[in-house]
Amino acid sequence: MRDLTGIPRPVPSDLLAGLLDHAATPSARLTVALAAVHAVPVNEIRDALTAELNLARGTLELRRGLLRHTLYLEEITHRLAADWLTYRHHRWPASLNPHLLVSQKTALDPDHPPVNRNSLRIGLPEGLTLEGMRQDRILDEAFATGDPLKLMRLFGITDATAMRYVGAAYPERTAKLPR
Repeated sequence: MRDLTGIPRPVPSDLLAGLLDHAATPSARLTVALAAVHAVPVNEIRDALTAELNLARGTLELRRGLLRHTLYLEEITHRLAADWLTYRHHRWPASLNPHLLVSQKTALDPDHPPVNRNSLRIGLPEGLTLEGMRQDRILDEAFATGDPLKLMRLFGITDATAMRYVGAAYPERTAKLPR
């Protein structure tokens, strides 16, 4: 959620409460964890490849143009990723689609498309978006640490974006001093 000046605003806690419990499928639970815990943008969730998930190391490599960002999966997301892979293998054992997340429509499609953006939103409460969860997670970390370098490393965001979140969390740190 945003105000008119573009400063990130937190998502109301009543919307975030119980999201994993309400997610109906293993895919939905993994999607919520990637957005709400790791602040992964929707397009990167869609485009993530199965080969980039390393459960032994507990990592997921995300491609950002020519750059890569490594997510270190905490216990819950690691378990949800393992659950999703098990479900995916049992549901579509013949799927050659390289994308981590697939749907009934994309799993066996010979063109190997990523899942549709709308399918990632299924089951989210009204008024809550994956982008809103992502912004809320980054803002929460900005409140907790106030450290733009940590935000850059943790979420793979630019310095300008990190400073915008720190400025939203601590406006007094970025206020212009009177001359």
